[in-house]
Amino acid sequence: MSEHALTLPASASRWRRPLPGFGLGLGLGLAWLGLVVLLPLAALVLRSGGLGLAGWLRAISDPRVVASLKVSFGTAFVAALAALVFGAVVAWVLVRYRFPGRRLLDALVDLPFALPTAVAGITLAAIYGQNGWVGAWLQPFGIQLVNNLTGIVIALIFIGLPFAVRTVQPVLETLGREQEEAAASLGASRLTTLRRVILPELLPALLTGFSLAFARGLGEFGSVIFIAGNLPMKTEIAPLLITIRLEEEGGVTAAIVLATLLLLMSFVCLVAINAGARWLSHGGRQDG
Repeated sequence: MSEHALTLPASASRWRRPLPGFGLGLGLGLAWLGLVVLLPLAALVLRSGGLGLAGWLRAISDPRVVASLKVSFGTAFVAALAALVFGAVVAWVLVRYRFPGRRLLDALVDLPFALPTAVAGITLAAIYGQNGWVGAWLQPFGIQLVNNLTGIVIALIFIGLPFAVRTVQPVLETLGREQEEAAASLGASRLTTLRRVILPELLPALLTGFSLAFARGLGEFGSVIFIAGNLPMKTEIAPLLITIRLEEEGGVTAAIVLATLLLLMSFVCLVAINAGARWLSHGGRQDG
């Protein structure tokens, strides 16, 4: 009895201290997170809160601000959906098939992470412009892919695709083929196997990839301004309008309100999407 009583504190101590210096590491990590992330965001919120209700209403009621928010959220949503579909297909090909050039394709997926956004924007404008490799073929049919919302979506798909691929790919690698083979042995068709076996396992990862691509597209600036045309009330994104307001005399208030509004709306969207993914991976699966 005494030996058992003596071993309990040591075991409990090991559970309380999983790593040497855990308390110090946690403190440094939280301090760094607070200085780099939380402090600037808190300063932005406090600065916008000091503007008062009149300043907020004046900035929000600006038709140009409303139009830029619609462009940013609408194009980011459409681009995130497209990146999710294309990214899931690319991840499926990389995991389930072996072919020459597979490693090169896998490396190219991460190219938008390393490529400067301005370079990406110039490249996309050169390819899809009127005289570009793709744009020149579409010009006789009256199809224009730049200086409009389509160009913005193309740029956001380009920078959001890696997020979808890299969130779905690990889940596919751990999923294996056993469940698919069991479903096929029971007479399930490929469509039924995809709908009843594969998609439920991938759904949390798909939602995570969508949220990451959506958030990335919502704050994208460099690659969009070279292909959007930046027409006020039409193809002007919210990050660009923030920059324009900062350069105008007396426009700091409007820029702060717009930045805070964009931050809050982005935060709400990400929390909702991540909560849904967490529910599907835990609560939804247990209920099923």
